[in-house]
Amino acid sequence: MQTIVFLDSYTSNPGDLSWKDFESLGDFHQHENLHDIERISLLYPDVDVLISNKVYVGNELLERLPNLKLVCVAATGYNSIDVQACQKRNITVCNVVGYSAPSVAQHVFSNILGYIHHPLTYNKEVAEGKWSNQAHFSYFNQSWNELSGQALGIIGFGKIGQAVASVAIGFGMKVFANKRNPIPFNGVEYVSKEQIFRESDFISLHTPLTTETEKMVNAKTLAMMKKSAVLINTGRGPLIDEMALKNALESKQIKAAFLDVLSVEPPPQDHLLFGLENCYITPHNAWTSVESRSRLLKGIYDNILAFNAGSPQNVVS
Repeated sequence: MQTIVFLDSYTSNPGDLSWKDFESLGDFHQHENLHDIERISLLYPDVDVLISNKVYVGNELLERLPNLKLVCVAATGYNSIDVQACQKRNITVCNVVGYSAPSVAQHVFSNILGYIHHPLTYNKEVAEGKWSNQAHFSYFNQSWNELSGQALGIIGFGKIGQAVASVAIGFGMKVFANKRNPIPFNGVEYVSKEQIFRESDFISLHTPLTTETEKMVNAKTLAMMKKSAVLINTGRGPLIDEMALKNALESKQIKAAFLDVLSVEPPPQDHLLFGLENCYITPHNAWTSVESRSRLLKGIYDNILAFNAGSPQNVVS
């Protein structure tokens, strides 16, 4: 019977979903957040399958687990896995693609619409009597614009980027995208990253974290952006040079930023972006709908089934 261990299961399933499918695969163990390499190797020296979201799986751990055959990433991005080290040991690495696309797209537009319409602020002002105590039937204290006709630039046009584009097109937005190998997509214009930075009213980041994309948003690219532009990051925190972003926000070089991810997670309480009036930070939860997490677990389960059947799927390299 194979041994399967989920090292950091809490964010995928804090208790509202079933583990029954995984238990049917073999001797299954799940830990909310097991990072300690020595403890992992002591508890599960003969583990066959490791499932990890953010626990780093590298040489130090791999050399202690001689029976390991499969690493399943509980995510799309696999920067927490030393893929080359796994390949040298003939360990297969699989990820799950597209499971969070509807949830992240919904989160992106909840940020955009909240930013434009200010429902919480207006609700507070209504409760304070500001609508009641004025002569006009309609109360608003700042101008706003429709999304129709505004430009949304998407950097990273995989499943999530495409889902964001579909919503944007529904609002009548002009959509720019950047993709190494463009695919036909009605309503989307493929342009360079430089054009996205220069011409977009909103920029949404959905590209994987690689040596090429790390700090792709920096002093140079921020300087290209419109002063009225809004930056949204639901990808990976290190895509942004956070000090450069802090400077751009404080100097009003750009209008605002919405960040669901930071370079260190969880962040220190004195993080340099905390407290900025035009920086809105959520705790890496854009992907966490019940439906999204259910699709993620199903994807991991299917990856293990496919591997056991001798036909691995979603193999990363």
